[in-house]
Parts: sequence; C-alpha cells; structure tokens
Amino acid sequence: MVDKTMIYEKKVKCPVCNKEFMTTKVKTSKLKLVKRDEDFLNYYKGEEHPLKYEVFLCPFCGYAAMEKRFDKIKPSGKSIILRNVTPKWHKRDLKPERSFEDAVNIYKLALYCGEIIKKSKVELGNICLRIGWLYRIQGIDNEEKRFLRYGRDLFEESYYKEDLRENGYDEVTLSYLIGELSRRLGENEKALNWFNTVFTVCRNNKNPVIEEMARDQWNLVREGRAQKANTTDNE
Repeated sequence: MVDKTMIYEKKVKCPVCNKEFMTTKVKTSKLKLVKRDEDFLNYYKGEEHPLKYEVFLCPFCGYAAMEKRFDKIKPSGKSIILRNVTPKWHKRDLKPERSFEDAVNIYKLALYCGEIIKKSKVELGNICLRIGWLYRIQGIDNEEKRFLRYGRDLFEESYYKEDLRENGYDEVTLSYLIGELSRRLGENEKALNWFNTVFTVCRNNKNPVIEEMARDQWNLVREGRAQKANTTDNE
C-alpha cells in the first residue's frame, strides 16, 4: 500500500512530442535513510522508494529517460523516437503509483530509448545499474547480476572512451564503482585491479571518502581469497 503522504505529482513537458503530462515524485523531505550499499544503493524507511520514479515516461509518445537527462535530447534523437518508439506505443493513462515491476519496465524502456538515440555509455550504465538495484530490492538475484554486469561493462567502456566530466562522473568514483560491481559479480581479480586504479588516481585527485571505501572493499576481497585458500588447504 502506497503512503500517499510520501508522493506528489509534477507537471512535465515532453521534449519529443511537446505535450504536457503529470509524473510522480517522492518527497525528499519525508525520506529517512536506513542504510547504503557499497555501490551507492540507498534504503529508506517505509514502502515508497524514490528509485522507482527517477525515470520520466511520456504517456503520449513513449519517450522515457532519467529525470536529469529527460530534456537532453537532440533534434535527431527526437526524430528517432518518433520513428521507432511512438508508432508502437499506445497512449495510456499511467498510474501515479509505480510497483517495482512497473518501474523495471519503465527503466527498460528508457534503456531502449537511450540505446537507439546513442546516449553516452555512462548514462546507459546508470540505467542498467538502477535496474539491477530494483531487482536487488525485490530479491531477484539472477536478474540483478545480469544488469549489474551490463552496467559494469558500459562503465568500463565509458572510462576508456568518454569524457567523464561531460557526463557528471570523475575517474575516482567510476573506477571505484567498476571495482565494486566486479566484486559483487565474483570477478575478484578485476575488482582488485580497479580498486588499485582508485588508489593510483587518488594521488592526483584526492577523494578520501571514495579512497577509504575502495580500501575497505579491497581488503574484503583479499580476506575472502585468503579464507577460500585456507579452506582448500584443509580439505
């Protein structure tokens, strides 16, 4: 049951079809942080999670994108959406409250839109990461890992090929995130390599919070490997 005191509706104008629609947001003033996972997923007290509403979806043309990037679409991208998404889209009245299943489907539409209009790899990676988080909250482990892997691979490609500053990231944070996602996927050597990259980059670009997080996770991987080796030796 949705706590209606937690949400409100916001009017948005679609940059593709120029029609206005209402979308739901969670009141940040009502949120109470409970804990945070090492890959930055926040957990809040209560049933409503703002993660479900971070994608805006136009009910008229089917264009979907993360809230912060919703208006960042070129004329060529608008044409692509109108040619490839809108003809297959049936106008619908969207419910103000989103279930986790609704949210996953809307994020996947945003991922498709982002892919066909050639959004940056880091933007696509962010969408995949959030889909993974939604599956984690629901306890669907195989789908969580599938999208974490997609996100990790996109982040890695972005690290080597894109201007991170243009996309709101920095080397330290992205290196850490690639390492942590690799650790969660059981790819320990890759995780250690990326955590080591954090330490190297931090010599010139200080970020003590991320550096400490990377050191904690680096130690966690090394301890896990040592325990595994001891177990094998004792068998």
